[in-house]
Amino acid sequence: MQRIKSYLKASYEEFVLRTTWPSWPALQKSTIVVIIGSIIFAMLVFVMDKGITTVLDVIYRLFA
Repeated sequence: MQRIKSYLKASYEEFVLRTTWPSWPALQKSTIVVIIGSIIFAMLVFVMDKGITTVLDVIYRLFA
């Protein structure tokens, strides 16, 4: 039980006292970058998926 208390106390101290949190403007900028990056990545995956689907449809029509 003592090990659990020690672990929880050390975790709390690390979380509250030793962690440096980003400022609100920095957090907003980082969030915007992540959202834009996610949208670009999703669009890239969509385009690749549609391209591969089109190519495979052409191949299937040739041999079907």
